[in-house]
Amino acid sequence: MVVPRFVTFDCYDTLVEFPIERVTAEILGSRLAGIDSDEFFAAYERLRYDTTTNEPYQPYRDVLSGTLAGIMGQYGIPYRDEDGAALVAAVSMWGPYPDVPPALERLRARYQLVIISNSDDDIIAGNVARIGVPIDHVLTAQQAGAYKPSEVAFDYVLRTLGCDKEEILHVAQGFEYDIIPAIRMGWERVWINRYGKPSDTSYGPYRELPDLSGLPDLLGV
Repeated sequence: MVVPRFVTFDCYDTLVEFPIERVTAEILGSRLAGIDSDEFFAAYERLRYDTTTNEPYQPYRDVLSGTLAGIMGQYGIPYRDEDGAALVAAVSMWGPYPDVPPALERLRARYQLVIISNSDDDIIAGNVARIGVPIDHVLTAQQAGAYKPSEVAFDYVLRTLGCDKEEILHVAQGFEYDIIPAIRMGWERVWINRYGKPSDTSYGPYRELPDLSGLPDLLGV
C-alpha cells in the first residue's frame, strides 16, 4: 500500500453512527402501525440515494425532510413539518462508534485526517464535535455543491486539499457512495464493512476491515 498524505473518511456509518431507521420510527410512532417496516425503510433509503444522485443539488436538511415527506406520502402516512425538523435536529446529535476515536488519535500522529460527507456544514459540526478528535479538514456536499458519488464532490476534495490522487487513502462504509466512485477517481480505498456484507471483488482491489480499529496497524501507526 502506498503511504498516503491524507486519510479521508466518509462520516455517517463509517465514523459516526447513523441510526436513521430507529429515529424515524420514534418520530413517526403509531403512524407506522400496519406498515411493513423493512419495506418502508428500504424504500426510504433508495429515495434518499435517488434524490442525491439524480436530482439537482439541494441542502442536506432539505434532502432529509423532503425524502421523509416523500416516503411517508407513498405509504399514505400524514407528514408534519415537525417530523422533518425533528429528524434534521437528531442527525447532528449522533456520535462516533466506539472504535473510532482511538483509531483517529493514532492516525493523526502521522496523517492529515479529512472528512468527506454528504451533509451540511452546520449539521456535521455536531457530529465532528462528538468524535472528539481534531480533524484537519471537514469537506461537505454543501461546499462542493454536489453529493457523492458524483465526481464533482471528489474533484472538490482534490482542489481543496491541493493534492494528487496518489496522496489519498479513502476509508468508507458506503459502497455506492464512496468505494465505487473512488475507484473511478483512482483513489486507494479501505472498505469498512461494519454490516458484514459480501465482498464485491469486481470493484477491487481494496482493503477490507470490519471497523476502524485495525486501520492504524494497516497504515503502520
